[in-house]
Amino acid sequence: MSAFDRKTLTGSSLVLIAILFVAAVVLGGTLLRGVRLDLTENRLYTLSDGTRKVVAGLEEPINLYFYFSDSMAQDAPQLRAYANRVRELLEELASVSRGKVALQVIDPLPFSEDEDRASGYGLQGVPVGSGGQNLYFGLAGVNSTDGVALIPFFQQNKEAFLEYDVVKLISSLGEAERPVVGLLSTLEMGPGFDPSLGRVNEGWVLHGELNGLFDVRKLDRSLTRIDDDIQLLMLVHPKDLGADALYAIDQFVLRGGRLLVLVDPHAESEQPGQGEDPMAAAMGSKASDLPQLFAAWGVDFDPGAVVLDAQGALQIQTRADAAPIRHLAIIGLDSAYLNQNDVISAQLGSVNISSAGHFMQREGASTQMEPLAQSSGNAAVVSAERVRFLPDPESLYADFSPTGERYVLAARLTGPVKSAFPEREGEGHLAASAEDVNIVLVADTDIASDRLWVNVQSFFGQRVVNAFAGNGDFLINAVDNLIGSSDLIAVRTRASSQRPFTTVDALRRAADERFRAKEQELQAELSETERKLAELQSARGDQNALVLTPAQQAELQRFQDQKLRIRKDLRQVRRQLDADIQSLQGKLKFLNVAGIPILITLGALGFGLWRLRRRKENGQ
Repeated sequence: MSAFDRKTLTGSSLVLIAILFVAAVVLGGTLLRGVRLDLTENRLYTLSDGTRKVVAGLEEPINLYFYFSDSMAQDAPQLRAYANRVRELLEELASVSRGKVALQVIDPLPFSEDEDRASGYGLQGVPVGSGGQNLYFGLAGVNSTDGVALIPFFQQNKEAFLEYDVVKLISSLGEAERPVVGLLSTLEMGPGFDPSLGRVNEGWVLHGELNGLFDVRKLDRSLTRIDDDIQLLMLVHPKDLGADALYAIDQFVLRGGRLLVLVDPHAESEQPGQGEDPMAAAMGSKASDLPQLFAAWGVDFDPGAVVLDAQGALQIQTRADAAPIRHLAIIGLDSAYLNQNDVISAQLGSVNISSAGHFMQREGASTQMEPLAQSSGNAAVVSAERVRFLPDPESLYADFSPTGERYVLAARLTGPVKSAFPEREGEGHLAASAEDVNIVLVADTDIASDRLWVNVQSFFGQRVVNAFAGNGDFLINAVDNLIGSSDLIAVRTRASSQRPFTTVDALRRAADERFRAKEQELQAELSETERKLAELQSARGDQNALVLTPAQQAELQRFQDQKLRIRKDLRQVRRQLDADIQSLQGKLKFLNVAGIPILITLGALGFGLWRLRRRKENGQ
């Protein structure tokens, strides 16, 4: 074969290989769209079992209309990438539904019928450009009875909740009737006029989430019976309930009704009622309790005791010009504090509570109390009066003495119970439960308020919710589970992609403890020196008491020297903290930037040496 023929053959082969490669890429992109290999630690990009069960349980077909203005998002690569992520999730849902979920992907061009339909569904159009065009990025779902559910606009910062939001939409369309939840609360959780702000309040985010998932029926404190169609009763800060209302709750539980109770030794979210004297309300107790019912259920709760926890204490900013400090009564609960064997609390990243109480099981109780959330062992209990009028959170450290006990902050209560009103009788009266009760108790009501778990902002007139803790998930998990819907829980409680720097937090916490010990040492020496100076001054009887004696000057100089030394130690503690954190950051950067390439290089060199040795052994 001539050189020309070899060159021609080689060129033709390269062209053929290039054509085959392009064809394979195009064919693979078409046939394998949506197929992924999920190698993440928590399988973040794999449909959860709960999602598959929700879709498999659909009894009627559902049409999903995914609107994304692809032509209007040419200059937004991040938005296009997220839209592709959403589309792939929807396609995967449709593919596993076996025809029960039909998906249409629509690019609503400006001033088209598709745009009119998107707007008619209620999807949020974001203005782009100067020609009055809108960009749509939302989902509309329709069932066979013309029921409609929406995600008006997919927020990229809510990607962690993407699967749950979509499955919740599908689940709501697949239900013939939404479960009924009775809500009895002495706190203003829903929309209404806020006199302190002088404007309409949209209500707590949790209240809106509950209304989106369930048929929430508000109950009055004067109730005498709970309707049979109510599947779950939710009590939030039940204060000053009458005997008839307590009896109605008692009989509801004995009939098999499910119960979620939030009580509190100091409800910081409690506001003065309409027409109530603000000063009198501020001085009054903000505690709630159900002593008669708790006693019948085998539970003790002290409405005058608040749990402090040094291990989980969260940092707060008391003044703009001051460094953040840890508040012993505001506790962040991570997975170590939460029961990982219960679907309500499993795999939640964090739950924040404030001035919470605790539950104890009574001796000889017929029920079993399973903790859902507990404090650390570095905790203690103080009177609620200590936190009611707290001028400085650091004062809680003054006599803080950990008991080593882990206090139960939330619990599930199961088992048979007797009526708390054995003296009552009449038609329909139940003296005991026919089956085991199922009750969830939470020793904090502030857990449901926005300030402990969610930021609310306005985005083009739309309310955007960004959760920084799992309080809402915890409470909605409880409602879902008590009602009996566990599939959505399996979707909601999937692990977050965020990886907290627990080692860095531990270093900071240890340094803060050392720093605070030094500060206390300085304050103790200052007080002692001032006492000695006062004694020296009082011992002098002359008219020159304002003139320091040599002894006083020596004592003062000694204190000044000691004060300078301790301040130097304080700076050294802070420098050591920074050095430890910088060292850890350096190690992490090395592992992320250079560690993996070095391992790959070493692996390649090892493989090359192994092949070289094999060749030598084979005489090649």
